[in-house]
Amino acid sequence: MSEQHPESIGRTWLDVVATARRSAADGLVVGTSGNVSARVGDLVLVTPSGVPYDRLGPRDAVGVDLEGRQVLGDLGPTSELPLHLAVYRSTDAAAVVHTHAVHATAVSTLVTEVPLVHYAAAILGGPVRTAAYARYGTPELAEAMLGALAGRTGCLLANHGTVTYGDTLDRAYERTAQLEWLCRLWLTASSVPGRTPALLDAAQLDEVTEALKGYGQPG
Repeated sequence: MSEQHPESIGRTWLDVVATARRSAADGLVVGTSGNVSARVGDLVLVTPSGVPYDRLGPRDAVGVDLEGRQVLGDLGPTSELPLHLAVYRSTDAAAVVHTHAVHATAVSTLVTEVPLVHYAAAILGGPVRTAAYARYGTPELAEAMLGALAGRTGCLLANHGTVTYGDTLDRAYERTAQLEWLCRLWLTASSVPGRTPALLDAAQLDEVTEALKGYGQPG
């Protein structure tokens, strides 16, 4: 598959496909919408355009360099390649997940920032912003996304969906799932007639952010 690190590239491609299939199984995408990528050195492995995830196999790997030149595979890369490359050029991301999650997309049409209805926002670096609308696959969308991602590991794309990144595919996907849950929670709470959800303040969110540094198992 590549003269450099073929085993690592092969394993990472299988993880990309598995993550894409997981997003479909979890209802975060429909059909061939959404896309997933992971970085191996200077190679970005990314799901192809318009191919159902259940049809992808080990021989279908698609890889580009950081300038977007295809260097691996016969299938064309996702139309959202500019979005993925913008994240890799601007952050230390090792993986990017883009979905059309229903609740998060709905919220992207309502607010410029997801209200702090739960401390799960800390998992994404703070209040999640909504990037201004631009057509899919364009440099304008990638630029708007980077503005919304400043200091965050996830954002909404107005009238479009979500983008999250992480140092692993699992972490990037977990952030997507948390963002969708957070948006679903706010929509549910704000739908109660005559009631307004109580929100956390910045100090409360900072407290959670600090506490999360010691969360989980050592090592």
